[in-house]
This record gives sequence, C-alpha cells and structure tokens, in this order.
Amino acid sequence: MELSDIQKKRYTRQIILDELGEEGQKRLLAGSVLIIGAGGLGSPAAYYLAAAGVGRIGIVDRDKVELTNLNRQILHMTRDIDKHKVVSAKEKLNEFNPDVQVDIYEMTVDENNIGELIAGYDFVIDATDNFSSKFMINDGCVRGGKAFCHGGILGFKGQLMTYVPGEGPCYRCIFGDVPEEEGEPKPIGVIGAAPGVIGCLQAMEAIKYIAGIGELLTGRLLTYDGLKQTFRTVRLPNSVSGCKVCSEK
Repeated sequence: MELSDIQKKRYTRQIILDELGEEGQKRLLAGSVLIIGAGGLGSPAAYYLAAAGVGRIGIVDRDKVELTNLNRQILHMTRDIDKHKVVSAKEKLNEFNPDVQVDIYEMTVDENNIGELIAGYDFVIDATDNFSSKFMINDGCVRGGKAFCHGGILGFKGQLMTYVPGEGPCYRCIFGDVPEEEGEPKPIGVIGAAPGVIGCLQAMEAIKYIAGIGELLTGRLLTYDGLKQTFRTVRLPNSVSGCKVCSEK
C-alpha cells in the first residue's frame, strides 16, 4: 500500500512524527475500529479516528437524534433531529474525510449478535451509556479475542481503560457484575466537554493500538475530574480468578 500525494499532504503532521511515520500512517489506513454508540463518547472518538485516517470505521446505534443530545453529541446538528444517529454520523464523516469507509449498523447490540459484529474489526470502542451494554461488550470482546476501550461518564467526571487479550484485566474483572437498578432509570446530568475529553482519549487508545505505538491503558484505569481539572491513573490487579469471562477463557 502506497500513500497518494493527497494522503501524504493530508496526514503530513502525523507522518513527520518519529513515533508514527509513513509506515504507521499506512497501518492506520489499513486499520478498522468499531464504535458502539454514536453519542457523547462516540462523536469525538469518530471524528478523531476519521481525522487520523483510520481506514474503516463502523458505527452502531439504534436511536434517533434528539434535541437533548446536542449539548454533547457533536456528530449531530440541529437539522439532524429525528434522523437516525448512524445516518447522521456517516454523513459528517464522509464529508470530513473521504478516505474513510464508514459502515453503519442501525441496530441494538446484544449477546447474540456482538460476536459477528466485532469479528471484522481490529479494535472496539465502548461508547455506550448504560451498565448492561458495557458488560455485554466486555464479555463479547473477551470471548472474541478483541481489544477494546471502555469509557464512562457521569456529570463532570469520566474514566477509561483498555483491554487487550492476554494483557491485564477486563472490565468485569474490575467491576464485577451489572448493578441492580431500582425503578425506571433517570436521565443522568452531563456537561458536554466531559465525554469530549474521554471520547478523544478512547480514539487515542485505538490509534496507538492500530499503529503499534506508545503504552495502552491495559492494567490501568484513567479517571478524569472536570471540576478539579485533574487526571488520575489507578493501577489495576491482574485478571481476577473468579471473573465469569476470563475464567471461562
């Protein structure tokens, strides 16, 4: 695979990085990332993966754009209200970088289809907003041998960690099981810039993994507090012997 003159110009600020270079850019263009969730986390992640020239981006979401989404879900505009999020996302990314193939899945991901869905991608980004989806994505990726990055947001705070098969614990190792919910779930407050920070960091994890550079957040949980403007990295234990999916593996 050779870079075209246009590609060399588009990605010049990346190619001149010693850590990446032209070979690293080729790996990005040949790489693929599946983003599950086209909301507050998935929006910035998708933009920066497309900007970096990741050759194929898959986006999964079943919902339509609502007015209440727009304080944080920057893939979507006011004109996109009532449009399916995956359609809105594809339109923006195709216009943003025609190098990138954008595949969309207007569907709900569940334990029956996640294995087939993730099989064709190098890396998975968990950009969902509920616990049951996060555990399901974790379990599917562990069983399918796929690297993925978990991201979570609450208010002004966020966190992320990366799982790579054979390296460090999975999400279930650390957080156990899906917490029981009492009554109907209530909307959770969030300032839009918080998922922006975490989504960008998830994109960075995907870029590093595909390009084979840097240190990933395997065995580490990165937390962010927007009110205090602080980051903290917590060392995690190795995979837990009682973990349902890791023990199974």
